[in-house]
Amino acid sequence: MTIADHPVVGEVGFAAWKSSDAFDPAYANAEVIERVRHDFAIFPQMTTGDVHLAVLEGAIVGWTARDNDRDYVSDVWVHPDCQGRGIGRTLVLHILDVIAAEGHPLARISTHASNSTAIRLYERCGFEIVWRGIEFSKSMNVDLEKVRMEKRLV
Repeated sequence: MTIADHPVVGEVGFAAWKSSDAFDPAYANAEVIERVRHDFAIFPQMTTGDVHLAVLEGAIVGWTARDNDRDYVSDVWVHPDCQGRGIGRTLVLHILDVIAAEGHPLARISTHASNSTAIRLYERCGFEIVWRGIEFSKSMNVDLEKVRMEKRLV
């Protein structure tokens, strides 16, 4: 990824987050929304992992990332104008191939418990829910109901 891609990655992630079917009352708070927008804007420069892009007709329309743990998919975002075209599935399957190629026996991912669209996507890609509970979001500074999912790769 080049420096020029940074703003677009943040914009795509934020647009996807805003359009998500996962709604928490905290999302209506202007301070929370601004913190999330800021975190998306700085993510590409701050990540210690890798970011994989989905490009359609020369434009970045989605991305996935592994930040910190190499077997953990930290992000999957597809611009709302491009959702429903298989881009999210392609991104998830691609990052799973990368994780498996590195020899990890398991892939992990988390999402908001009410994000039924993401949960369905991850289940179609072979993930299973292994935990559901309350987790503190550092970026939003609120408690959220989350699910953790895993997929065996070997």
